[in-house]
Amino acid sequence: VQLQASGGGLVQAGGSLRLSCAASGSFHSIANMGWYRQAPGNQRELVARISNMHDENYAESVKERFTISIDIAKNTAYLQMDSLKPEDTAVYYCNGNGYLRGKGWSPGRAFNAWGPGTLVTVSS
Repeated sequence: VQLQASGGGLVQAGGSLRLSCAASGSFHSIANMGWYRQAPGNQRELVARISNMHDENYAESVKERFTISIDIAKNTAYLQMDSLKPEDTAVYYCNGNGYLRGKGWSPGRAFNAWGPGTLVTVSS
């Protein structure tokens, strides 16, 4: 399973960016997709996560500013980031987990995959 992220870049404080993450390869189903970020000198932290049932979780620092969504048919998750702040500057990593193909139409073993990361820079 491969994850490909896009949409990072440079934006001024108060601006918006939209990240996309598409899962490809041979798998049975996606269970959850999410975004994590890592700023220099910091540990990787959860930003937002969404299940295939559209249950959403957000870090406190991004609530009311970021919105995660998922298009199950396209195996793609989106992160709409509004009112960006300089402290949002980080490398953002897409994560997805689910199940590989099993026998017949059944799900097989679980997988957990990461994308290569996309840089988001917010200038003050």
